[in-house]
Amino acid sequence: MQNFNDLAAFATVARERSFTRAAARLGVSPSALSQTIRNLEERVGLRLLTRTTRSVAPTEAGDRLLRTVGPRFEEIEAELATLNELREKPAGTVRITTGEHPAISVLQPALKRFLPDYPDVQVEIIVDYGLTDIVAQGYDAGVRMGEQVAKDMVAVRIGPDIRMAVVGSPKYFERFPVPQTPQDLTAHKCINMRLPTYGGLFPWGLEKDGREVKVRGDGQLVFNNLGMRLSSALDGLGVAYMPEDQVLEHVAEGRLIRILEEWCPYFPGYHLYYPSRRHTSPALSLLIDVLRHRGS
Repeated sequence: MQNFNDLAAFATVARERSFTRAAARLGVSPSALSQTIRNLEERVGLRLLTRTTRSVAPTEAGDRLLRTVGPRFEEIEAELATLNELREKPAGTVRITTGEHPAISVLQPALKRFLPDYPDVQVEIIVDYGLTDIVAQGYDAGVRMGEQVAKDMVAVRIGPDIRMAVVGSPKYFERFPVPQTPQDLTAHKCINMRLPTYGGLFPWGLEKDGREVKVRGDGQLVFNNLGMRLSSALDGLGVAYMPEDQVLEHVAEGRLIRILEEWCPYFPGYHLYYPSRRHTSPALSLLIDVLRHRGS
């Protein structure tokens, strides 16, 4: 490392032909720079610069060394300049692991705003319901509910609290009575979801007046995605437990009927998380700023 620093100092003096100008560029005193060059000359056993009261010039050995190392330092300086440009104009790939709902409800709207402004940034989103080790799997960040974020991660809230909804189609409720309590769901055809983190069917979390109920109803259908659960509910094949934002339009237009609304609580909103010990790329930093939830 000392050789590298001393060679950089030598190249600067040789190009500037002045200890004073070179010292100003390097941010050191002329005397300290002169001592650095003397130390380098002692180590190589050759005089590299000819000094007079008016000028500094490379010796034959110094000129040969400058021709060798000078272009290398110029390449390094050019690359550093390129990195500075990347900071101003981010580029590269950002890899994110997430569940399906935050991918649809949070990430997709943000990307619509973000990507047109940064054409050199690519975003790769992998939907995975497992609690992925983002470091081991090579992801830049992950998205999970706040309560699922590991303690050694930096977490940034990217969405409001989430509310669920229990819904069924009018056609379904022509054949079956509308449930009045969570226990009534056990007599209905529940459209279930299987997640690897639960080791079985995803329980329907319901709550009212401090009383919590976990419903695991039976049914003919089990899926691991939102779209098929929603389509099956619209087709009258059963009742489904869905994120509220995915069904409100259908409820408003009469395609679905919402039931047990007073039993549907809010859950902590989604957070984007990334390793606290890793320097974030400019592209990820900008995407985080776009995603950051600024609501109450």
